[in-house]
Amino acid sequence: MSHPFDLSGRVAIVTGANTGIGQAIAVALAQAGADVACVGRTPADETAAHIRALGRRAALIAADLSTIEPVERIVAETVAALGRLDILVNNAGIIRRGDAVDFTEADWDAVIDTNLKSVFFLSQSAGRHMIAAGGGRIINIASMLTFQGGIRVPSYTAAKSGVGGLTKLLANEWARYGVTVNAIAPGYIATNNTAALQADAVRNAAILDRIPAARWGAPGDLGGAAVFLASDAAAYVQGHVLAVDGGWLAR
Repeated sequence: MSHPFDLSGRVAIVTGANTGIGQAIAVALAQAGADVACVGRTPADETAAHIRALGRRAALIAADLSTIEPVERIVAETVAALGRLDILVNNAGIIRRGDAVDFTEADWDAVIDTNLKSVFFLSQSAGRHMIAAGGGRIINIASMLTFQGGIRVPSYTAAKSGVGGLTKLLANEWARYGVTVNAIAPGYIATNNTAALQADAVRNAAILDRIPAARWGAPGDLGGAAVFLASDAAAYVQGHVLAVDGGWLAR
């Protein structure tokens, strides 16, 4: 294993690749040698430009993962455009905030459908392809709320807790086929989803006070973990949720 982190010749799907964590992971995979299908509700043109500047191929796939309708098409278009599928990163997600006593069914369903239901069915579609091909890598994006309850995000907590369990379930079923299924649990990362927390002086101070690294994470902080889990170096890592959190959980 002379270059265990080399992803040359491999093809990845990254959902929610147009900004933030998804963009950073897509670029990191390309830096390690992978070609990337960038999936998003809005075009990931900037991400694709970064990937192509690295000498890698990028495909743009428009898809709204608030329903499972596009999952088969995403896999088919990736294989048609880039020739194969080796890696899936389930990153696309939304968040809705509100007190549990007032939380609406619409906000519950919107988050569960995007953050959990679509994760399973896209993994199922990719998994069928990977099993037939003899192996692959699936990386789900979990959360600190995979481990903790949080406040004012009931559907997000439920979905991300579900992602942790689903990661283990799929690993149990698919390890024998050479498909690894793991997750990354980002800590508090400065993205659009956390803009409200960053803008709240009291919450922001409380969050920073608990993080041993004494800063919010950047999307790029997740790139190394994604490359590791996508690579041959992680061939015997199964069903694991890897926290990249600046030490949050250690407190």
